[in-house]
Amino acid sequence: MYAVILAGGSGTRLWPLSRPDRPKPFLPLLGKRTLLRATFDRLVPGLLGPGDVVVVTDRRYAALVLEELPELDHSQVLGEPVGRNTAAAIAYATAAIERPPDDVMVVLPADHLVRDEDAFRALLRGAAALAEGGQPGTGAPPLVTLGIAPTGPEAGYGYIVAAGPRPGGSGALDVVRFVEKPSVDAAAALLAGTASVAWNAGIFAWRRDAIRSALATHAPDIVGAVEAGVRAAAGDPTSLDAAYATLRATSIDYAVMEPASRAGDVAMLRADVGWSDVGSWAALRDVLVADALAAGEPAGVVGYGARRDRGSESTLVMGGGRLVVTIGLRDTIVVDTPDALLVCAADRSQEVRAIAEELARAQEEDR
Repeated sequence: MYAVILAGGSGTRLWPLSRPDRPKPFLPLLGKRTLLRATFDRLVPGLLGPGDVVVVTDRRYAALVLEELPELDHSQVLGEPVGRNTAAAIAYATAAIERPPDDVMVVLPADHLVRDEDAFRALLRGAAALAEGGQPGTGAPPLVTLGIAPTGPEAGYGYIVAAGPRPGGSGALDVVRFVEKPSVDAAAALLAGTASVAWNAGIFAWRRDAIRSALATHAPDIVGAVEAGVRAAAGDPTSLDAAYATLRATSIDYAVMEPASRAGDVAMLRADVGWSDVGSWAALRDVLVADALAAGEPAGVVGYGARRDRGSESTLVMGGGRLVVTIGLRDTIVVDTPDALLVCAADRSQEVRAIAEELARAQEEDR
């Protein structure tokens, strides 16, 4: 078994702290370690050795990856010429990493929280066993995904809809479809319709030959271009750049998992490991509030940096180099950086992405 950590996300929902020069995976949002470092430590040494981990990232961040993970060498950091979403990143990993065809590749994002790390490692071992096709009567090795038990209708997550249990006694469910980030009303309807619905954590396990076959079947344009670019790269370093320039940007869920689930090739294991994607300021606020309450500490205002408060509730303050004072706030996000200040209602923190994208477009137009 080996692991591919995807560290290409821009983290625009965590603007203004997450920026193009140091995006979300490289930020210490949950303590002293960056999210990437915490992800690596979750795998090594409890599950894998350092040599069994590869990071796929934007080429701009290769030096940051090696700075955070000095255990890796340059060959273990695959730098994409440009971001084309997770389908391209996973196709690149399948083409560039030489492992036996039946070896299991675990794929996971670089920037999530997992509280119960022992249970998570045990779950990955179970997912790898299932992906190997070792369960009798299960047929071809499945593509395995982890599903998080929803706590409510959340528009920021994708959803996995499963049917009955797969044969073989593995505890896995057959996946029938994926739903990409529905509206709150649509998510509520999904949750009301069936108990076999889970949040999509973007964590997968599959044999190398199984994912290569699935990519060739469902996304031949992507895997074909990437494999050709990787093969030619030894003689022409620009070949990968040329290949990526032709790729459509799409997620592995749209490109492979959705059609593979319709073909009966996807299995889901339920994951109760204290997971959060820390994908918005409200999500980070919720994590830090839970930590404060568990430690018996006040949870009216949580966060980091120099701050002082009087009477605020459920508020996140990420201070910068100056003191931030809050009085009587409720369900509010405050993020202070040297060149930008964010103040927003927590229930609208998903809209920060739109602001970050507007600012990026404006900067591009000014050049």
